[in-house]
Amino acid sequence: MMSAPFIGIAGNIGVGKTTFTKTLAGHYGWKTFFESVVDNPYLSDFYDDMSRWSFNLQIYFLQHRFRTHMDMANTEGGVIQDRTIYEDVEIFARNLSDMHFMSKRDWSTYRNLFMNMTSFLRKPDLIIYLRANIDTLIIRIKKRSREFEKGIDPEYLYRLSILYEQWMKRLEDIPVLTVETDDFDIFHDEKKLQEIYRQIEEKLS
Repeated sequence: MMSAPFIGIAGNIGVGKTTFTKTLAGHYGWKTFFESVVDNPYLSDFYDDMSRWSFNLQIYFLQHRFRTHMDMANTEGGVIQDRTIYEDVEIFARNLSDMHFMSKRDWSTYRNLFMNMTSFLRKPDLIIYLRANIDTLIIRIKKRSREFEKGIDPEYLYRLSILYEQWMKRLEDIPVLTVETDDFDIFHDEKKLQEIYRQIEEKLS
């Protein structure tokens, strides 16, 4: 296995990225970098009015994840990131554009900014894609009881899942490990977890 890998954890809202990130970091001694959610100043407004706040939200996420990449580049040892910068453009901003919550002008500006920023960044050595069906996602979202997620539309989650699957099929320059999480209890299924560790090490070797 590489001595100082850069791992990205990808997946839909509620799939369990944060828990999985913490588990892998604890096992391998990697430093964690998390998505800015609770302290995001636009997220609550976005769920109330997606048309008005989509561009603002995505710009906030983009600048936050770019800064995170800079921090990771200056970190010694392995790092693991809860949601990658690539999901911003490939999944979330693209979906908002497809649903006409983001104008063509804003989508073009955002995409050009993304391409300029990511041209300076090191790509992950491995993306671990956590997959779950919509019913599982809804159950997990309700369980964590975030106020701004209470009204989240299952159709919105479904559209994101479709975009994730399409992105995974297009992704050629970064290795991917897909983990099915519908029936996986990370806290109790030690056999499954050990198999995932083996697969990660094989991908990184």
